[in-house]
Amino acid sequence: MNTKKALKILLWAVVGITVVLFVSLISNISEDQTSVAMNSWISKNLVWSYILLIACGVIALGFGLYQTFTDKEAAKGGLTTLVFAIVVFGISYLLASSKMPSFYGVQKFIDEGTLTLSVAKWADTMLIGTYILLGLTIVATVYSAVANSFK
Repeated sequence: MNTKKALKILLWAVVGITVVLFVSLISNISEDQTSVAMNSWISKNLVWSYILLIACGVIALGFGLYQTFTDKEAAKGGLTTLVFAIVVFGISYLLASSKMPSFYGVQKFIDEGTLTLSVAKWADTMLIGTYILLGLTIVATVYSAVANSFK
C-alpha cells in the first residue's frame, strides 16, 4: 500500500470517529446539566479534541524539523528568523521598565498579587517588542512602495 492511500484511509478514519462522537454528543444533549450521559459525551469529545490537537502539533513540528534538516536554505532562513526574534526580544527586554505602572485601578491588581514587578517587566517587554515590529513593518512597507515606484 502506498503512502498516499494509507494517509487517505487514516484521514477518513479520523473523520469517521469525529462524526460518531459529534452525533453521539448531539443526541445526548439535554436541559439537565447533571446528566451523566451528556457529561460523558462532552468529556469524550474534549479528549478527542485534545488528541487531535496534540497529534496535529506533533505532525506540524515534525514536518518543520524534517524540512529544516533536509533543506539547507530553509535552515538558513529559519536560523535568520530565530536570531532576528532573539535580537528584537533582547532589545525589548533591555528597554522595558522595571517600575510598577501607575494607572487608575492598578492598586487592586497589586493587592490581589496579579501584578508584580516581574509581570510588569514582561508586559512592558512584549509591548515594546510589538512596537518595534510594527515600526519595522511600516518602514518595510513604505520602502517597498517607494522602491517599486522607481522601477
